[in-house]
Amino acid sequence: MQWPILEGIPEDDVRRILQVARRRTFGRREVVFHRGDPADTLHLVHSGRFAVSIGTVLGDTVMLSMVGPGETFGEIALLDDTEPRSATVVALDGGETRAIHKLDFDALRAQHPGVADLLARALALRVRRLSDLLVEAHHEPADRRVLRRLAELGEEGGVVPLTQEELSNLAGTSRATVNRVVREAQSRGELALRRGSIEVVDASALSARAT
Repeated sequence: MQWPILEGIPEDDVRRILQVARRRTFGRREVVFHRGDPADTLHLVHSGRFAVSIGTVLGDTVMLSMVGPGETFGEIALLDDTEPRSATVVALDGGETRAIHKLDFDALRAQHPGVADLLARALALRVRRLSDLLVEAHHEPADRRVLRRLAELGEEGGVVPLTQEELSNLAGTSRATVNRVVREAQSRGELALRRGSIEVVDASALSARAT
């Protein structure tokens, strides 16, 4: 598994980072951590997909993002472990991570300062992704955002383990819009609806419509 967060870091430092990482496995819909839990660990996603969610004042759960193989979550914990987790992370379809505890990372950084580049890359990747999503939310039609999320998720695994409500959170639109777009794509043979999930039959066709 290659993680973009480790690109550009010297090979010896990458090896040291992975040596202190601990293998963690999670079942379908298993919680990795809750909002409010102590923040002390960065996770490198090896397999599976993980939903990042928060609760609203009305008691609803809103999915903010979904991360998959090669991506990370919990990186702020390596910078500051004084604040609790700001979101809940759940393994959508089961998965595996490499978890790096702040104590292990700090000890490694004290001996090998070069590994600190991991933090800079983690934050740079996160800011770039958030900037892209912000521009998209302001300038792209809702239908296109839904199709784009489906195409992205379909390329990663074929089956999107999300409800339409969760997909509407990711696309920043209403459930009614998602339902309409999904039904239209299904009629074109690009999607197949399953209970609690959506099968992407033709990701390339979805990508073409989302451009």
